[in-house]
Amino acid sequence: MKRQTLKPANRKLTGTIHVPGDKSISHRAVILGAISEGRTEVKHFLNSEDIMRTVKAFQEMGVAIKNSRDVLVIEGKGIEALEEPLHPLYFGNSGTTTRLMLGLLAGLPFFTSIHGDDSLTKRPMNRVVDPLKKMGAKIDGRDYGNLLPISIRGSVLKGIDYKLPVKSAQVKSCLLLAGLLAEGTTKITEDTLTRNHSEKMLKAFGADIHTENNTTTITNKNKLTASPVFVPGDISSAAFFLAAAAIVPGSRLVLKNTGLNKTRTGILDVLDEMGTGLEILSEEETGGEWTGDLQITHTELQGITIEGEMIPRLIDEIPIIALIATQAEGTTIIRDAEELRVKETDRIQAVVDVLTSMGANLEATADGMVIHGKTPLKGGIIPPYNDHRIAMMAAIASLIAKDETVLEDASPINTSYPDFFRDLNSVMN
Repeated sequence: MKRQTLKPANRKLTGTIHVPGDKSISHRAVILGAISEGRTEVKHFLNSEDIMRTVKAFQEMGVAIKNSRDVLVIEGKGIEALEEPLHPLYFGNSGTTTRLMLGLLAGLPFFTSIHGDDSLTKRPMNRVVDPLKKMGAKIDGRDYGNLLPISIRGSVLKGIDYKLPVKSAQVKSCLLLAGLLAEGTTKITEDTLTRNHSEKMLKAFGADIHTENNTTTITNKNKLTASPVFVPGDISSAAFFLAAAAIVPGSRLVLKNTGLNKTRTGILDVLDEMGTGLEILSEEETGGEWTGDLQITHTELQGITIEGEMIPRLIDEIPIIALIATQAEGTTIIRDAEELRVKETDRIQAVVDVLTSMGANLEATADGMVIHGKTPLKGGIIPPYNDHRIAMMAAIASLIAKDETVLEDASPINTSYPDFFRDLNSVMN
């Protein structure tokens, strides 16, 4: 899938979407299953390029992993059974794989090297490398280990008492994995609670982990034991169809099996505040994670301000929120989102460039953007910036453009949502 020509929606969107498995949870399930003792079955995992990078890394380290339809079967033999890989580990465009695996690789008794594609090679790693070095990790690479390719000489790690300087679940999860292998206690404190999938899953696999308020502690006392995992639908993927129904007049969509973890549902709060017809039709808890069915209908929207503690709960959804805001009356202001500058691309600038080229009225700020609505959109030739979320945002924007939109390269979407266009076409027909 490369160049994609997209036409405006000629009618309202209706139907049901079965949301693909959560990317964050799928990564963590693979990692914990691979370092646990016993067979872990991961149901409804996300079978995408990013997740396969994590799977391949553990296969290179001797873990038997079988992909059977919608179930991933991992035959774990414990951390001690991991083997030194014969070749450098290639992580493609997956920042999650890279940052989480650095925490684990730093404490393993062998040498590894990692590299990625052009985009990943530009992304900063010092946010995890610096605290890992404080734990005793031996890490080197370009710019003193800040940029890939990176080499890791596994060493004996020491627990750390660390306050996160950035709002990043990837940094937190990296240090928790390092703490599994470190002597003593690792204590991590964050100012604003970020997504807590790692904490929930580590507990389910038997780790000695405790969370109180915004502080989590972990030790190496307990060995991990295999545990079944059911992966909820990814709310970050659902967000694109929530947006589609919100901006295409007359639309009504139902999104099945959507993850409703409170650290991830900021997008629902924003849609509610903007005035969409959003309903949670059902809720249930499975393996410590809440899921439910969402229904959204098109209504008139109002601009709002999004800032502060809300930002970590919707950081990945900001590109699509910006698109929704172009169709809201008044001004929407997004602040405190500087983390977007170090994603697959500078997402603040990429969002502004794409939507401006399509006729929207918005400007970038140092930590967010200001979006003036309501503005009609036009088509055009749109680059994806090698970023799945920018590409999907442009695809949803094409639904209300007055002429056709050409997405120069749709392949980045495979990172998180391989069936995106199939699902989009299903609700347009």
